[in-house]
Amino acid sequence: MTTMSTSTILDFGSATIHRNLPVARLFELAILRGEGVLAANGALNVDTGQRTGRSPKDKFLEDTPDIHGNIDWGKVNLPVSSEVFRRVEQMAIAHLSQREELFRFDGYAGADPDYRLRVSVVTEKAWHCLFAKTLFINVHADELAGFEPDWTIINACELRLENYEELGLNSPCAILQSLAQRKVVIVGTHYAGEIKKSIFYAMNYDLPDMGVFPMHCSANVDADHPSNVALFFGLSGTGKTTLSADPNRPLIGDDEHGWSDKGVFNIEGGCYAKCIKLSKEGEPQIWDAIRFGSVLENVILDPVTRVPDYDDGSKTENTRVTYPVSYIPGAVMPSIGAHPKNVVFLAADAFGVLPPVSRLSREQAMYYFINGYTSKLAGTEAGVTEPQPNFSPCFGGPFLPRPPMVYADWLARRIEEHDTDVWLLNTGWTGGPYGVGERFKLRYTRAFVTAILDGSLHNATYETDAIFGLSIPSQVHGVPDDVLHPRNTWADKDAYDVKARELAGLFRENDARYDISPEVRAAGPKG
Repeated sequence: MTTMSTSTILDFGSATIHRNLPVARLFELAILRGEGVLAANGALNVDTGQRTGRSPKDKFLEDTPDIHGNIDWGKVNLPVSSEVFRRVEQMAIAHLSQREELFRFDGYAGADPDYRLRVSVVTEKAWHCLFAKTLFINVHADELAGFEPDWTIINACELRLENYEELGLNSPCAILQSLAQRKVVIVGTHYAGEIKKSIFYAMNYDLPDMGVFPMHCSANVDADHPSNVALFFGLSGTGKTTLSADPNRPLIGDDEHGWSDKGVFNIEGGCYAKCIKLSKEGEPQIWDAIRFGSVLENVILDPVTRVPDYDDGSKTENTRVTYPVSYIPGAVMPSIGAHPKNVVFLAADAFGVLPPVSRLSREQAMYYFINGYTSKLAGTEAGVTEPQPNFSPCFGGPFLPRPPMVYADWLARRIEEHDTDVWLLNTGWTGGPYGVGERFKLRYTRAFVTAILDGSLHNATYETDAIFGLSIPSQVHGVPDDVLHPRNTWADKDAYDVKARELAGLFRENDARYDISPEVRAAGPKG
């Protein structure tokens, strides 16, 4: 076991810092310290306390002259002064310095060595260090000597900012990020997703300057045809992880990627999957990946057998599991692929009016990407208890420091360069809105994905939806024809028309926010 009395990043006083401990030792320490319990399947199960999802209203970005003009300031990118950042950082360091032992992970974000960043994470919880070790790319032991981070995360989860109002913050919880100093300070929340997403946010700022399109998407590749790569864009809960975990298509990554001049690469070294309603029959690869070395968050265990009850959402609907990419059989290692042949936008439509699958023109691809429509699903953010219609630019608005058009322009450039097909896939509701209709059957969604990726939809016959102007295939193998046209699935057709026009109106209200070309704007809903 490697221990250090001080950190090469920051001074944490006399605290012993355990650096890059093995997985087994972190498991042991987390259990001995009362941070989690061993589930029957061998995973470590932890409780994140009050915060069971991200806290976007408590995320702030240090406003400095060198980055100010590059940032899309607003509800996502909330400014904080350098003085407040300094004070919170000092409080976090003082808090951690009182601990007898701390945990440090050193590793990488970015599977392609040409574009990776060195990351250090310092935590007071062994399980948070295990989370980082699982989600990021691990270094070889001989790389640790002289390792100097590009980005440093300080996680003082037990610290509560009682003077938050004086500091101009919104609660005792805060996630402060500095692009200038390349630091993240996390206080007042045990939710580990803040560690993961802060580095994705950093990559979303850094990669465009390196000639790379950063993307909130999953990626896989045909086992027999390495040129047949597919990307799946979508916010949490829309199916990125589920649909990319395909036994016939090796996984490149489940959430965050870059698209360079060479192809795509995974930003992470692990997967972070929702596991509410998880079943071995529905998602066998994810089910089998939950074993020793993985971390369950907020999953209810049987008090006697410790068998996870994935149907129990009494703590939160945002139950999670993290595991290394290598736990998925046949995963691409290193996590690098060719230029994608297909890009799929995932939208969990709570209105129940979008077609389950449609092919997009170039202009429609730009339109639906910049609008990024989906529904926030329960538990993915604090306070979200049922699906809420939401427009998130580029299917990743919470993680974009730059203006959305920067990323939309990158999409247009890449799909034109590589003649990539783009599709809109609705994984939400059919037969009515949320509360009336039902969620699309997973077997239908998988049938749509199969038809996209095997090329059978490329030359299919299409019909145009009257309200959204989307091209809907006339037939898809394995799916009843009526399912393809959402209006046919509603008992009350007039009610469908009203709801569809309501959503079309919301699209038009949202697209007015962006300076897009007349051709792209015209590619939106007609109703």
